[in-house]
Amino acid sequence: MVQAPLHAGNLNEGLLAAVPHRRRGLVAWAFYDWGNSPFTTLIITFVFPVYFAQAVVGDETLGQTLWGYVIGASGLFIAIAGPILGAIADAGGRRKPWLLAFSSLCITACALLWFAEPDRTFVALSLVLVAVANIGFEFGVSFNNAMLPDLVPEERIGRWSGWAWALGYGGGLVALVVALALFIERAWPWLPLDRTNAEHVRVVGPFVGLWFAAFTWPLFLWTPDRPTSGLPVSVAVHRGLATLRATLGGLAHRGNLVRFLIAHMLYADALVGIFTFGGIYAAGTFGMTLAEVMSFGILLNVTAGLGAFGFSWIDDWLGSRRTILLALGGLIATATGAILAMNSLWFWIAGAALGLFVGPAQAASRSLMARLAPEGQETEFFGLFALSGKATAFLGPVLVGAVTAVTSSQRIGLASLLLLLVGGAGLLLGVRENKAGLQASEG
Repeated sequence: MVQAPLHAGNLNEGLLAAVPHRRRGLVAWAFYDWGNSPFTTLIITFVFPVYFAQAVVGDETLGQTLWGYVIGASGLFIAIAGPILGAIADAGGRRKPWLLAFSSLCITACALLWFAEPDRTFVALSLVLVAVANIGFEFGVSFNNAMLPDLVPEERIGRWSGWAWALGYGGGLVALVVALALFIERAWPWLPLDRTNAEHVRVVGPFVGLWFAAFTWPLFLWTPDRPTSGLPVSVAVHRGLATLRATLGGLAHRGNLVRFLIAHMLYADALVGIFTFGGIYAAGTFGMTLAEVMSFGILLNVTAGLGAFGFSWIDDWLGSRRTILLALGGLIATATGAILAMNSLWFWIAGAALGLFVGPAQAASRSLMARLAPEGQETEFFGLFALSGKATAFLGPVLVGAVTAVTSSQRIGLASLLLLLVGGAGLLLGVRENKAGLQASEG
């Protein structure tokens, strides 16, 4: 495939109006969200954490605590390493080799979750594999996000980010339905799974890995990448680290960008907590079975996909910042309703409404970073974006885990996330949506 330089300025004519293979490449980029989303729905949120807490650990409160610690620890590693890898990748030019490496890491770790049997002797194995898979997933997302401003002109970033995010929720929805129908609820004679040893649940690990590989390979074949810089690896590493040091040194003079990154840090931390503990909370507080938790996950993915798709035009119309603020307001209201719900019916209603605002908050954040990132440093700045999403992500899950342990209440533990949503929204009010926020002269 012919690879052209991928600067947004070179594509102002519009990628969608270009030759068909470029349209195909953009669609393949969007389907990366479809391919990787079952990891968050099945492994991080609705299936494996419930299985881990109930069957591997055998104690839902302790399981939630341990789960929070391992997600937090992997998030801390991602926060530290993300900007470094991004700066090195920008110096080297190409992104797809990095994307392939980290996607493969996630796929492999997911497949190995098959060996996490329902016994406490497998707690350590489960936590290590989940941490490795999460690292591979998040680094892959960072490199994939950094490709967006090279593929579409700025006036279409919002809708394509939103469409891709909606595809992601669609992928999570379909994967949930397939897993529920084929593995969790029914024992198919052509698929001999030992339910007494939880093979019907453990199989979701290899299933997620297979799904991830099956739907993301078109990106590596068809989506154009930046040309290589031709620098030796050692030179690219040196130059990338030097650029990162200069960028970090200048952040004190880039108040607009810093405000956005801190705001994103707070509300992204809250979203991590919601997705990390949603399934465990539903099972422990309302006594939902695994099948009911998965059904709730299906409903949440439907509403989240609709929200991401519907808000994609609002993003380009009102701007990314205003779209995020609208979404955060909706999240605060609906999350409060879910936490205060006294029965499963109201929890289902509040949770479904919450889904409408999760997708727009995430998709519009990606759009805003794409609009603010300086040309030629997209991967580095998406590394900082990942840093802002992970720098305190270890604190959010740890906080929820600690509060849950101290109070012996899942409800009180989860309620701590509301403060992060409110704080993020407050800081975002002072952000300006323009690249001027990256200029060193800005206070």
